[in-house]
Amino acid sequence: MAQAPADAELKQRHRKMWASGDYPEMVETFLLPLGPTLVEACGAGPDMRVLDVAAGTGNASIPAAQRGARVTASDLTPEFFDAGRARAEAEGVELEWVEADAENLPFDDESFDVVMSSIGAMFAPQHQAVADELVRVCTPGGTIGMLNWTPEGMIGALFRTMGPFAPPPPPGAQPPPLWGSEDHLRELFGDRVDFKTLDRDVLEITQFQHPREYGEHFKAYYGPTIAARANAAKNGQEGELDEALNAFCDEWNLGTADQARFEQEYIVAVGTRA
Repeated sequence: MAQAPADAELKQRHRKMWASGDYPEMVETFLLPLGPTLVEACGAGPDMRVLDVAAGTGNASIPAAQRGARVTASDLTPEFFDAGRARAEAEGVELEWVEADAENLPFDDESFDVVMSSIGAMFAPQHQAVADELVRVCTPGGTIGMLNWTPEGMIGALFRTMGPFAPPPPPGAQPPPLWGSEDHLRELFGDRVDFKTLDRDVLEITQFQHPREYGEHFKAYYGPTIAARANAAKNGQEGELDEALNAFCDEWNLGTADQARFEQEYIVAVGTRA
């Protein structure tokens, strides 16, 4: 389906935002455990056709390939693929890398046995379009699995903190952490997916000595934070955003002033496609 000019321009801005930081660095710093967690929950195995939607650097794709699956890693931001290919080569696995929009996937109906996304597809603005595409490309009886940050958790709170400083969202866009709500998932997929797993857990983060180093890390490497800070600077609010991020880090620190510890809540949702 051809994109309207306004939609194509939006996708380019979205891609540019994610490419503006260094997401591979964030993956290597503290996000690596999430991919294998989702792959295990999805039961990906030998010779299964697996699609990883919004795969980034392959944090879930590579573990699936290590289990013998035939994996396609797709993402709107192909700038991530070089890091992903390097990681895959280092792990001794091969997979296909495809530039793709989660709201309009370039794959045939019922093409994959497992369709999954680890903290990726949740950031596309049109949630229903994404859910429809995940269902469309999955075989009947196949598995759809997602790992998403929750609205009540730390990343949900981070987006609420950044919201007043960020550029306005596109019309009809919904907040990414909504994907971490059980009710929202059921509303999006309806009776098309029978969720057998809806489990919440936390990613523990102890890589930062001082609490506010967490915020500095996001300002340096995370596309949405970089975009919010650029917009805040344009409006003369850069200092206000920095103060808000500092307060956020202090509030969510579960460790000490000299050894920070954070917990980022996520949900693992895995179901069978009707």
